[in-house]
Amino acid sequence: MLSDTYEKAITLLDANKASYRLIDHAPEGQTDKVSALRGHPVEAAAKCIVLIVKIGRKTSRFVLAVVPGNARVDTARVKSLFNGATYAGFAATDVAERLAGSVAGTVLPFAFRPDLTLIVDPSITKQDELFFNAARLDRSMALRTSDYIAIAKPRIERIAAY
Repeated sequence: MLSDTYEKAITLLDANKASYRLIDHAPEGQTDKVSALRGHPVEAAAKCIVLIVKIGRKTSRFVLAVVPGNARVDTARVKSLFNGATYAGFAATDVAERLAGSVAGTVLPFAFRPDLTLIVDPSITKQDELFFNAARLDRSMALRTSDYIAIAKPRIERIAAY
């Protein structure tokens, strides 16, 4: 699972001639700690969280929320983006890892599945370069933000809370 997701990301970025670089470091999945290892401000990190949004009694949607590393995801704002939503919260770890194709702490800011809606906070675009674990705890990626937005084509909504 892990190597497949990593390879998908590299293939996608190379196919789109994205400007990125890989950074090897000690294994770490916490945003503040891995940002220090990579040597950039924490707000330049893309924190990626898989959420579940319940709509009515029978329907659930999954969201890949991306916010700056110094923010948290405002689940109430995410809930408000879906008509009829009754709940938004963190997806169970096993579900999140299956949907993301990588373990917790290494989730990429790309939704490689049609059942995962990618929503990115607009404050991400304030950074020239985004940093995130590359579906591995010991390797990260620095990706030009403009390339990320062009390739990922996320829904951009205010979902960060500070």
